[in-house]
Amino acid sequence: MRPKEWTKLRHNPQLDVRYLQAFYVEHTFPRHSHDYYVICLIKRGRQSFTHKGDKHFTPPGGIILINPDAVHTGEAVDHHGFEMVCLYPTVAHMQTAVFELTGRHQSLPFFAEVRIDQPRLIDHILALHRVLAQDTSPLEGESRFIWTLTQLIKQYADIRFNEQRLGRERKAVRQARRYIDDCFAQGITLTQLAEHVSLSPYYLLRVFRAEVGMPPHTYLESVRIGQAQRLIEAGQPMVEVAYEVGFSSQSHLTHRFKQIIGVTPGQYAQQLRNCS
Repeated sequence: MRPKEWTKLRHNPQLDVRYLQAFYVEHTFPRHSHDYYVICLIKRGRQSFTHKGDKHFTPPGGIILINPDAVHTGEAVDHHGFEMVCLYPTVAHMQTAVFELTGRHQSLPFFAEVRIDQPRLIDHILALHRVLAQDTSPLEGESRFIWTLTQLIKQYADIRFNEQRLGRERKAVRQARRYIDDCFAQGITLTQLAEHVSLSPYYLLRVFRAEVGMPPHTYLESVRIGQAQRLIEAGQPMVEVAYEVGFSSQSHLTHRFKQIIGVTPGQYAQQLRNCS
C-alpha cells in the first residue's frame, strides 16, 4: 500500500506570507508559474522537476529556488513519494529584504541557481517553518523570516553590494534589551524594536547578535523563562504563569522551560517543594 498524501497550506497574517507542508506520491504539478518566489526544501524522499525546459532532481536536504514567472513542474521520482516545506515570499517581501541588506531600492533579486545544497540554509528554512506552524512569538517569526530571505539573497541572488560594517551600537542594544525587559509579556515585533532604537530591523539583528551573543527573540525567551521561574517560586498556578509571561499556551511554556532550565515547570515546582 502506498503512503497517503497530505498537504497543509497556511497563511501567516503577521508576515502576510503563505507556506506549505506536504507529502506527495502520485500528485504531479503540470507546467505552471507564479507571480511570487518559491523556496522549497525537500525533507525526505526524492523529487524531480523541470525548470525552463531542464530536468532537475532534488534529494533530501535539497533546496529549490524559483523566481516569479519561471515555468516549472514537479513530481515524485518514485513510489516512495517526497515530503517538502515551501515558503512563498512575495515580490514586496523580497524588495524589503534587498533594502534591508543594501539600504537602497534596487531591482528584484534573481536567483540564477534553481537547485542548491546549503546545510546552514536548511536549518534556517526548517526553523522558520517551525516558528510559523507553532505560532511562537511575533519577534521570532519576523526575525527568522527576514534573516532567511537576506541570507538567500546574500549568497545566491544577483544583487551586488557591500554589507554595512557593524558599528559600536552598545547604547542601542542596551535600549533594545530594556524594551524587551519591560515589555516581555507583550507581542513585541522586530519592526517595533528596531523603530524604538532607530535602527533597521536587519541591522538590529546583526548588532544585537554581536553584542549579546544571541538574537533578540532568544533573549526575549530567556527573560520570559526567568520571570516564569520567579512566578513558580511564588506558587502561582502553571497555566497563569504561561500567559502572564507571554507564552501562547502552557505547553509552549513547558517545552521552552525544559529546553532552557533542563526540567519541566512542574518538575521545577516539585523540586522547590522538596527543598522547603
